[in-house]
Amino acid sequence: MKNPLQYQSTEYDCGPSSVINAVSFLFEREEIPPELIINVMRFCLDRSGSDGSPGKGGTSCAAMRSLCGWLNEFAAVRKFPIFTRYLSGEKVSMNEDADIVKALRQGGTAVVRLYYDVQHYVLLTGEKDGKIFVFDSYFVDKNFSLENVVIDLDHPFTYNRIVPADSFNRETHDPYALGEIGSREAVLIFKTANK
Repeated sequence: MKNPLQYQSTEYDCGPSSVINAVSFLFEREEIPPELIINVMRFCLDRSGSDGSPGKGGTSCAAMRSLCGWLNEFAAVRKFPIFTRYLSGEKVSMNEDADIVKALRQGGTAVVRLYYDVQHYVLLTGEKDGKIFVFDSYFVDKNFSLENVVIDLDHPFTYNRIVPADSFNRETHDPYALGEIGSREAVLIFKTANK
């Protein structure tokens, strides 16, 4: 049985929420080991806020890269059919032949860091005709309006936003832009049979 994808519990847990949502998107609930969920939370929320509060700085790139490595080791040791690949810099784009777009077309997912007021992680679950299907764990209702972004709350198992691929490629800090090429980051996550 599949679970609906979940919204973040705080202002800061978009990183682990997006990774857990990737796992929920790819696997049946009965297939997901609790150990995996526990360790996603352990790796993430590693940055302190400006006031020194643990977790209030969200998840660092280093933590996301480490989590990616741990998931691959977990897959090998526990024979769990997951595979991840960490991308950074110019590898992170939404061009037609980009690794992220290829992964989405193969049934995989991507957790990408982009801008949404601040740096923010979201889950990408599909692509069609230059549109990217996104599950953004930051909840907004249908009254929310953002140019070129469609809010769709009718697909809780797969996506809640539809964003033009070109919006991601911007080197700005506008909503859903990936930002400067040198600071881009993404994690591809596959169910092994789909890789």
